Amino acid sequence: MNTTNSDAHDEYHALLARQDARRLRQQLLGPAPRWIPPSEPAPHQARRGDFTGKGYGDEPADQQMIIRSIPLVSPFSELIDHLYEAMFERHPYLRGLFPDSMEFQRTHLAGAFSYLIENLHQPDVILAFCTRLGRDHRKLGVRPAHYKAFETALAEALRRFSGRGWTADMEQEWLRMLRFAVAAMVDGAEQALSEPACWHATVTSHQLRSASLAVLRVRTYEPYPYRAGQYASIQSPLLPNSWRPYVIACAPRSGAELEFHIRLVGSGGVSEALVARTRVGDTLRLGPAQGTVTLDGDPTRDVLIVAEGTGWATAKALLEELTLQRQPGRTAHLFLGARTLDDLYDTLALAGVGDGRAWLRVVPVIGESYGSVEGDPVAEAVARSGDWSKHLACVSGSPATVTATVRRLAAMNVPPGRIRHDPVTRPAFLPLSQ
Repeated sequence: MNTTNSDAHDEYHALLARQDARRLRQQLLGPAPRWIPPSEPAPHQARRGDFTGKGYGDEPADQQMIIRSIPLVSPFSELIDHLYEAMFERHPYLRGLFPDSMEFQRTHLAGAFSYLIENLHQPDVILAFCTRLGRDHRKLGVRPAHYKAFETALAEALRRFSGRGWTADMEQEWLRMLRFAVAAMVDGAEQALSEPACWHATVTSHQLRSASLAVLRVRTYEPYPYRAGQYASIQSPLLPNSWRPYVIACAPRSGAELEFHIRLVGSGGVSEALVARTRVGDTLRLGPAQGTVTLDGDPTRDVLIVAEGTGWATAKALLEELTLQRQPGRTAHLFLGARTLDDLYDTLALAGVGDGRAWLRVVPVIGESYGSVEGDPVAEAVARSGDWSKHLACVSGSPATVTATVRRLAAMNVPPGRIRHDPVTRPAFLPLSQ
């Protein structure tokens, strides 16, 4: 990052810090606002007609038009390269809001485009997703005016990249989809004005469970609202503007620390900074809690928990909540997958997972998945082990395991509304239509 961009970046975030200071002062002098949990319906949601004049996605043509245009703008990674090139050409100062490496950002945005297109026929799903996204984007310093710059850059990128087959109607459908999403994101940001854009936290414990996996505990300066099974994006001061999501591996308790399980996935990234270069006493920043792998709904319904790898963090938090809020007669099944016995890293917690919990059955699944949806050992074990159609299912782990397990559960007549999992990075072999 050059000096000019760095100075502009520092001035911009200094302004945001002053706004946060004013927010805290208003909170101290005024009545305490009621925090709205992410899963609770907001008192005012983005309306379907915002920016469009009608309920976007209600007509099949909305989705069909965009799907027909996909071959012209694929792969999304190249479209996104054109988008950021156009945006930074017009607005150089915006480059300072992004990390030096844009690889994760490109992947994240490509996933968001795919999610929007796949769910255009479900406007309420998009509203919920984008409202949460807008709340989270406050930590990046994003303001409503930035969305207009993004829209202009997207339109320019679509024209540059699509070629002769591109039509004005296709462009309008893409922009209407974007405006519908932006309406919900702006609304989500406005709903969250009474809470911090991010939380500062101090590392209180850093334990290496292997050369490539660390368990961190942190304490936030302000109360951090979340639910068991949710995740938080973490930023290390070693990599400004780079955020990565990690599940909070414990249930909420008053004044308690937060626990994160971090696996090293490459050199030079956030995971390396957290595993290899973070120490007790260091300060991190946390984005607002997100995720829908929670136990809301019928409190007496039996629970199926499927976890693989560091998906154990989600399972651990959910089991803590089930123990703390025990409902008589409620049972839980845990399928815990790992490639080898050595990959079961949280040995002390795992050793006591069944102690005093007659209501819990634990099924370890040891086997190599090879990153394939077909024949995933955890999904196969779940499918062989019973009828889960009456259960609430919570699934976490690698993209292949989550995808395979969700497919299996759907085939076993578990309603979609009772299969909880966080958005997964689309495997390269999985086409958009699936």
